[in-house]
Amino acid sequence: MDTQTYERRREALRARLAAEGLEGFLVAHAANRYYLTGFELHDPQCNESAGLLLVTRDGEWLLTDGRYRDAALRLLPEEAVFIYGSPKVPQVRGFLKDKCPGALGFEDSAISFRLHQDLSEGLMLRPCRNLVEDLRVVKDAVEIELVRRSCALNHAVFRRTESLLAEGRSEAEIAWDLEKLFRDKGAEGLAFPSIVAVDKNAALPHAIPGDTKVSDNCLVLVDMGCRLRGYCSDQTRTFWVGPRPTDHFLQAMERVREAQDAAIAAIRPGARARDAYLAARAVFDKYGVADRFTHGLGHGVGLETHEAPSAGAASEAVFAPGMVVTAEPGLYYPEWGGIRWEYMVLVTGDGCEVL
Repeated sequence: MDTQTYERRREALRARLAAEGLEGFLVAHAANRYYLTGFELHDPQCNESAGLLLVTRDGEWLLTDGRYRDAALRLLPEEAVFIYGSPKVPQVRGFLKDKCPGALGFEDSAISFRLHQDLSEGLMLRPCRNLVEDLRVVKDAVEIELVRRSCALNHAVFRRTESLLAEGRSEAEIAWDLEKLFRDKGAEGLAFPSIVAVDKNAALPHAIPGDTKVSDNCLVLVDMGCRLRGYCSDQTRTFWVGPRPTDHFLQAMERVREAQDAAIAAIRPGARARDAYLAARAVFDKYGVADRFTHGLGHGVGLETHEAPSAGAASEAVFAPGMVVTAEPGLYYPEWGGIRWEYMVLVTGDGCEVL
């Protein structure tokens, strides 16, 4: 992304600050920080932050420590970078007081209770939700192209996947081979740890690859994605290994694909995401198997594998052009396994496109 893109995004956030009556906004969520500046898409550890971004009505400042000074200065001018030392909190609190003495919004899902307590003294903190996420939900042309490339790379690896599902190979071995293929084809990493699940393990929607081996005539569910220039892909396929797929496998596969077709037909601008979920569920209801559909239809994909909008029973989202969502109905049977089939879908001006 060029600097003008980040500037436009921050200006869009400033418009939201004005509408919310905020003088500034403190960004702590890594993907939001990256979306607004290009700085550090991932924090180094789950309990460690690469820094905070302060956006006010008339400026922005990246607050980080000395490890990230050079990385920050590649993206922002020196006067927009504040390097804190130890102890961190008093320095950050003092800086925020100086730059934003008025109402300061913060991400209520990203700031810990402890940090909120530590920063509260002398600051007018106000919890906010989805101020940046609401901007991220509709992708611009550059983002859509990056999602396309990430998705295309995923397709390329899937074209090689069936050849890896040889009898006697373990789920973990196959998952490692998939990761190597992604890397060899240019991915900067996985979007999430690959799921490779044989037979009964496929009844676990988020199965962890283990020692279970592929056998003659078995099913293998593979859910995988990569990250390319920051943007994610996420797709699932369910394979049958061997010449004799069972009747229950073929029947469940047919119903899953029918449900997916119905859901995709419901994805268009102005339609409710919940209705796409209900379209899939109606197919399963018709066959009396809706109780085996244990999750939502899908989720947004972009800088994060799971982001807005959600497409489930409780979703209030309305589809708009530029949204990228998954359509991934599944049926799960603990006694023999599960089937899921997942496409990434771009909402277009007059409907949708399967990527």
